[in-house]
Amino acid sequence: MGLEGRVALVTGSSQGIGRACAVRLAQAGASVALAARNEEKLASVAKQITGSGGRAATFKMDVASEEDVKSAVRAVIAQFGKIDILINNAGITRDQLIMRMKRADWDVVLNTNLTGAYSCIQQVIGSMLKQRWGRIINVTSIFGQIGQSGQANYAASKAGLIGLTMAVAREVASRNITVNAVAPGFIDTAMTGALPADMKESMVKMIPLGRIGSDLDVANAVAFLASEEAGYITGHVLNVNGGILMG
Repeated sequence: MGLEGRVALVTGSSQGIGRACAVRLAQAGASVALAARNEEKLASVAKQITGSGGRAATFKMDVASEEDVKSAVRAVIAQFGKIDILINNAGITRDQLIMRMKRADWDVVLNTNLTGAYSCIQQVIGSMLKQRWGRIINVTSIFGQIGQSGQANYAASKAGLIGLTMAVAREVASRNITVNAVAPGFIDTAMTGALPADMKESMVKMIPLGRIGSDLDVANAVAFLASEEAGYITGHVLNVNGGILMG
């Protein structure tokens, strides 16, 4: 799955799944544009990549800000010359039962998780159309497929990402641009790490493979979809969930 000569933009790459995706793409040979709000954490990821012989640069960006997205994408293209691969990973949660959920918590999650992905796609698609090659990969969630109590905003944003994936896939397929989604299940991240031990145990019992997934499990799936080997796959949702949801 060599990605030599490719340039990948990874949003939300300062930690967790985004960081793992950025490192994995760099290992495959891609130059990586690291984008997130926390510049200090981004610098740490860049240091890890360059320290291993890879190429990376950091770009401060809040995907909920259209101006941030526009200026960051311009900066990436100015530095690297193009964008071949876009990983829409940036996302947040603001959990609450629907009867108590504030409109502001609904709006900020949808604006970040869904509208942010739309903004990034819109800004990078010109570069991909020009070169007639591209890979767009949206990181959704199993909760966008099955729902989750207390996460109406998050589940709606992740379900929306699946619809966005399929719609854009149809629009750009004739230009050799694929658009896919990866749907992680229960993954070992800082967010899940804070859960009580008994809750983790009950979750593991629901997973046919019998373990919590790692951020590398997700990153490997992303790297495959970004590769030439996945050139005949588009509009697809790749489940990385240990078998919780099948079909």
